[in-house]
Amino acid sequence: MNVSYQWLKEYLDLTDITPEELADKMSRTGIEIEDVTIPEAGLKKIVVGYAAEVIDHPDSDHLHVCQVDIGEAELSQIVCGAPNIAAGQKIIVALPGSRITGNVKIKKGKMRGQVSNGMICSLEELGYSEKVTPKQYAEGIYVLSENAVPGESVFPYLAMDDAILELSITPNRADALSMRGVAHEVGAIYNQKPMFKGFTLTETTDENIEDYIKVAVENSEDTPSYNIRVIKDVKVEESPLWLQTKLMNAGIRPLNNIVDITNYILLEYGQPLHAFDYDRLNSKEILVRRAKNGEALTTLDGKERNLSPENIVITNGEKSVALAGVMGGMDSEIQADTVNVALEAALFEPIAIRKTAKEFNLRSEASSRYEKGINHATIITAGDHAAALIAELAGGTVVTGKASENTVEAKDCVVSITLDKLNRSLGTEITAEEVTAIFDRLGFKSTETNGLFEVAVPPRRWDIAIEADLVEEVARIYGYDNLPSTLPTTESVPGKLNDKQRLIRHTRHYLEGAGLSQAISYVLTTPEKASQFMLRESQMTQIEMPMSEDRSTLRMNLLSGLLDNTHYNIARKNADVALYEIGHVFYQEDGQLLPLEEDHLSGVLTGSLKDSNWQGKAPKVNFFDIKGILEGLVATYGLTEAVTFVADENREGMHPGRTAAIYLGEKEIGFIGQLHPLTAKAYELKETYAFELNLQAIADADKHPTIYAGIPKYPGMTRDIALLVEETVTNQQLTDLILEKGGKYLTGVRLFDIYQGSNIEAGKKSLAYTLSYLNPADTLVEEEVTKAFEKVTTALIETYHVVVR
Repeated sequence: MNVSYQWLKEYLDLTDITPEELADKMSRTGIEIEDVTIPEAGLKKIVVGYAAEVIDHPDSDHLHVCQVDIGEAELSQIVCGAPNIAAGQKIIVALPGSRITGNVKIKKGKMRGQVSNGMICSLEELGYSEKVTPKQYAEGIYVLSENAVPGESVFPYLAMDDAILELSITPNRADALSMRGVAHEVGAIYNQKPMFKGFTLTETTDENIEDYIKVAVENSEDTPSYNIRVIKDVKVEESPLWLQTKLMNAGIRPLNNIVDITNYILLEYGQPLHAFDYDRLNSKEILVRRAKNGEALTTLDGKERNLSPENIVITNGEKSVALAGVMGGMDSEIQADTVNVALEAALFEPIAIRKTAKEFNLRSEASSRYEKGINHATIITAGDHAAALIAELAGGTVVTGKASENTVEAKDCVVSITLDKLNRSLGTEITAEEVTAIFDRLGFKSTETNGLFEVAVPPRRWDIAIEADLVEEVARIYGYDNLPSTLPTTESVPGKLNDKQRLIRHTRHYLEGAGLSQAISYVLTTPEKASQFMLRESQMTQIEMPMSEDRSTLRMNLLSGLLDNTHYNIARKNADVALYEIGHVFYQEDGQLLPLEEDHLSGVLTGSLKDSNWQGKAPKVNFFDIKGILEGLVATYGLTEAVTFVADENREGMHPGRTAAIYLGEKEIGFIGQLHPLTAKAYELKETYAFELNLQAIADADKHPTIYAGIPKYPGMTRDIALLVEETVTNQQLTDLILEKGGKYLTGVRLFDIYQGSNIEAGKKSLAYTLSYLNPADTLVEEEVTKAFEKVTTALIETYHVVVR
């Protein structure tokens, strides 16, 4: 909101307070001032002129040669192209050597052979936006009031010597969306009581409002207060200059004296008003109701609106004439020939107004105030003040009484708080007398008994309802700078990671060492992607009001997000992608309000892990690359139960011949494999390998303690063995059997070759292993290793009918 410093001075004594000091003080007490501007800044030598004579330019069809009185002994000739220039006008003149907006310098010159000593200005040339320029002067120069004195500076007449404070109002301080509200705030800061001028409302004695109009409200919750006054025999004309300048400095365009008065009252009280042309209502009845489906209304912007029961409308008993709290209707607007005015002052349900303004994209000064709240105590007063001004400035007569439907009771809100609570919350030692003085400055009546304050908060501060609000008010006026700065007194506890945090950190370090980069995906995705690659059955958790359909559902896997990231990289010519992610997935359990959050680990490989060089082309990643990385990672966890890989031909979205389920003991905790070609195509990827793991299950699983040992003193031995087996026998089965029968000195089994092809019987394969033996307490004897190796060979032959090659 733009606040006029000079307007504030009508209510308070700001003699020794500069606009900059006021802005700084208000910002320190809770209402931020974004900027302080002085409209005349950068302008100079711009004065009032009197157009004594205006004739057409002899060599132009649109220029005029003007003889202008600028307060000097002789008239000054100025050539002007404005279509509305006329003799007898008081105008704005930029003298030679002056500066207008944009730092443009005005010089003497000639226009089509005629001397021009300066420039006759429009408001835009003084820096006013065309949005606030009065309509009748939008295409030409601005005409000043008759009392302007030629030769004097134009800035005081246009209130351009004022300072405009731009307030950044938060929703909880909607009371500051009015000049009176800001005056109360400034008065509290400087310990002054604002003085508001009274007004006199004179009503007719021979006519009553019942003769003109009656009001009915269909739902008092939608419209708790609705009041209409009638002012007859008005004359619609241009507003006086003081009213126009107040509106323009506040960012509102002057239209005519009737509409300008309603906007003036809106700025002063924060109470939106609406003026109807009484005769164009074509009815003596006003009914406020919800709109009907398909009902149409042409608003003041000339657009036809299709209404619904979500919208509150003002009707003449039959058809809609205004969109309540948002915008009036074109059929009943104030026009130049308006004689009788019906003036509305009302209170509407905030949520309905906000929804209507959003639906039709009709955010207005009125709707923004109805949305945030208005002062219930001044609804009637604001309407009466506006009626008195219309009678004064438009020559009208106010009909006795008002048509009203009112269920609003404006009363003080009583809030209790103790002195101990205040001091404990603020860390201060404020006395009861100081607190009472602060409440007095705020205009809150208070009584104190043994440290307990009973505070009566007036209706103009509807944001205060609980003791925390009073704590904030005391802190603001006492001064945030005066609050003591103290460090919290808490027991110092050495920080450390818990087991799960250590596991996650170790996982990140390992995978990054293996060449993968961490990715972080959105937890919100589409319903289709949320339900892909799931490790357990679950219902989806959907957002009630999502920002978009692509971000509507909480994910139940990490892999779909990684695949999106992979696609993003591939689309930007990064063909080699190795990513992993650690994060939450969300499962919905029966009977639970909130979803279950579970930590998962997922990874994706595509392209190559190495770069091509002079030794050869980089190999493409395959199943065994990603399986090797995952096996190495799992081995570092030290799990007491074995992690095994079992072929899985039925996992949705994965290749049926190159996918394995991952088990921890007897429990399935994840999967690994190649994306199904159709899935890869859907993500626009080539051959891609991925895994997803329930990291929470690994974090909860039992683990061997970490035991540190020295480097062995004694040498170990190795034995190689090549086995011809049925192709249905897996490496996992053979490895498990070798480890079982290998004896106490067998420390490792490594597959180093696999072969199928020529010289191998169909349906069989050759697997070659290296067995490592070590006795940490003594030197191994050849006979011990040979004996243990023979046991392994015998077990393999008996169990899987292998042929040792």
